[in-house]
Amino acid sequence: MTINKDEARRLLHESNLRATAPRVAVLQILASSRTPLSHTEVLELLGETDWDPATIYRNLVKLRDAGVAPVVSRVEGIDRYSLVRNQHDEHRHPHFICEDCGQIACLPAELTASMLLEGPWANSIQSAMVQLRGECPDCLEPPP
Repeated sequence: MTINKDEARRLLHESNLRATAPRVAVLQILASSRTPLSHTEVLELLGETDWDPATIYRNLVKLRDAGVAPVVSRVEGIDRYSLVRNQHDEHRHPHFICEDCGQIACLPAELTASMLLEGPWANSIQSAMVQLRGECPDCLEPPP
């Protein structure tokens, strides 16, 4: 899902954040990604800009603190951010980390539906970061 600059500005205003150019750009990058992104990955996707890496990092922290882009993965100690697409989406689901290619993928809902529990553990499970490791389907597939 991509968002345009006006949609990014609206989202920032709704979150009581100023709509600065770097913040709008970071939001657009996060919105266009299908997987959580690290600070380094956001920098790579932004390409050449006049903003230094510290500015982008500070904006990621502001977005995280406002609940717009929470840290949803901490694979190998690296925070990875994902855009909250609506007020009910906290991006709280398991992620898969490929030990061969390094890809981090959001696992499909049909694989994780049984994790939606009720009872005393429900809130703990729903707020936990679950990360599975192994080989992704692409790396498991034998070469042609």
